[in-house]
Amino acid sequence: MSGITMMRAEAGGLTVERLRPEGTAEAMDMLRGIAGWLESSGSLQWNGLLRGEDSHGLEEAAARGEAFLFRAGSIASAEERLPLAGMVILLQQPGEWDKELWGEQGHEPYLYLHRLAVNRDYAGQGIGGAILSWAETGAACEGKSAIRLDCIGSNDKLNAFYSRSGYTFMGRSDNGFCLYEKEIR
Repeated sequence: MSGITMMRAEAGGLTVERLRPEGTAEAMDMLRGIAGWLESSGSLQWNGLLRGEDSHGLEEAAARGEAFLFRAGSIASAEERLPLAGMVILLQQPGEWDKELWGEQGHEPYLYLHRLAVNRDYAGQGIGGAILSWAETGAACEGKSAIRLDCIGSNDKLNAFYSRSGYTFMGRSDNGFCLYEKEIR
């Protein structure tokens, strides 16, 4: 496996950086904040994060170079840390969750997108779209020509977002998750 190459370090006015394993606490804090907001809105999406469960292995993804942070603003000096606006994980190999949803075979051409997250302080500013677009064109991985993702079936806004973004609905899993994919090369 050759790894994911960052083609661009910018996405819609955001600075993109690869998440390092020692920096996962900041990303996890943001994810837990989003999970808390989702719970207060009546959604159980990502509620495992509130119990300390991380089904998509953020630390492991960071160690493999598959997790990316999106910071508000342009590249700053080494002394200045830009605020965290969002993140995404792009798995080169399917996790157990992906195999449960998509089956055991046919994973070779796909990157698996997880934890596309926007800090609530930056909601409604098009950051989710910028992150998704960057995942499609700002990162490359040899042998990968499409992205697969899933989202909770009950979140109509999120499902509409992926459809508007050109992702093809591939079906619904037995446990109620909607499956999408898109060719990227």
